[in-house]
Amino acid sequence: MSKGMIDKALENACDTKACVIGEDVLEQVPFFFSEQFDGALDAIVVCDPRTKAAAGNRVAALLKNAGVVVSEHVLEPGGKEIHADYRYAEEVRAAIHQAIGQSNGGTVVPVAVGSGVVNDLTKLASGELGVPYMVCATAASVDGYSSFGAAIRSPEGAKKTYACPAPRVIVADLEVMRTAPKWMAASGFADLLAKVTAGADWILADELGAAEWHDRAWHTVQDGLRESIADPEGVAAMKKEPLVKFVEGLMLGGFAMQDMQSSRPASGAEHMFSHILEMRNHMYLGDNVPHGYQVGVYTHFMSKLYEKMLAFDYTELDVDACVAAWPDWPAEEAVVDKIFEGTPSAEVGRVATKRKYVDKAGLRARLSDVKRRWPVIKARLEQQVLPATEIARRLRAVGAPVHPEEIGATREQSLLDVMIAAHMRDRYNALDFLYATGQMTEFARDAYGL
Repeated sequence: MSKGMIDKALENACDTKACVIGEDVLEQVPFFFSEQFDGALDAIVVCDPRTKAAAGNRVAALLKNAGVVVSEHVLEPGGKEIHADYRYAEEVRAAIHQAIGQSNGGTVVPVAVGSGVVNDLTKLASGELGVPYMVCATAASVDGYSSFGAAIRSPEGAKKTYACPAPRVIVADLEVMRTAPKWMAASGFADLLAKVTAGADWILADELGAAEWHDRAWHTVQDGLRESIADPEGVAAMKKEPLVKFVEGLMLGGFAMQDMQSSRPASGAEHMFSHILEMRNHMYLGDNVPHGYQVGVYTHFMSKLYEKMLAFDYTELDVDACVAAWPDWPAEEAVVDKIFEGTPSAEVGRVATKRKYVDKAGLRARLSDVKRRWPVIKARLEQQVLPATEIARRLRAVGAPVHPEEIGATREQSLLDVMIAAHMRDRYNALDFLYATGQMTEFARDAYGL
């Protein structure tokens, strides 16, 4: 992967104007602050106690030495773990608003110093106030640094993506990232590995006429993906070259989302399972399970589903039987109400399912087309996916879990969650296809060895 890929992606990113990745690049913060924020003289550094020690103090000192007036907001200064909850975004928004009120010029640039949670909270708070911000990434743990939107648990308890601009500037210092706990890079690698099955879901949806295709966003993510995920051992050891390629891969995923204004380029069915766990406040051994760990486990599961799909000859699919078993909308709506009963996501699931629902005639046309063109569709999918054994090997090599029980979930519950995952978003994926062909539960059961 070349530096040119980042530069090219920045040309099409709607929010981010500068992204620098490398060793000792934190020193460039004052330059980008001055260059990209129209001579602003005030900043508020948003961090938590760990990221304050890792880079926040240094960022503040660098800005002060450059003549910037710097205030600070430390989330949970007592050391309590912070989460991507809307109440924290409100807290950050209030701190930024107060800093603006105390500023001589009335212009304050929020500077998020942290990883995924600090960035998302600052992103949402800044977006709600209509002010641009920058982020100094402290861990290679997520692809969300460069993405539009923030994944936050709403006041009602549902995990949702709030629309808000990406950072104007991203500074990713590898030396700072090397000081982060090892699990954070493992989590980020698993999140990047998910672009393999997410890409397969997008291909399948495109072939079935069930998704918008954005060629530039596709190439932004996928052209360098194989190189970004080629050396999990090197990433685990935090070696410079594989680490740079890996971090670039994370950033490119976010830039593609900016370009398309959708998370489709970087998120597929594997992310739905993570959202389910997060909405349950899932914990393991007393701690929250990192997002990337969750995504990696279900990337492995989805890769096994794709293996089963590719081993099946859909030129022999019994379309008549599939159509006969397909529920009309009232029956499907009742299914949605039942699987989301007692959760804050019932209406979300109902709306999402309605948007992607097709009637019996539509299903017949879709499946007949798949039956006729399966060799072409299969070839395109085979070029995209990796064997489940290889997905598992790379997860192990970087230090990430592979199976549900390794993150405190069970295969039995994960099997039940397949139905929820198929109905919680309007984004068509392999689960929707298998639901329509009547193979979803059977293939999932086999994939889990149940």
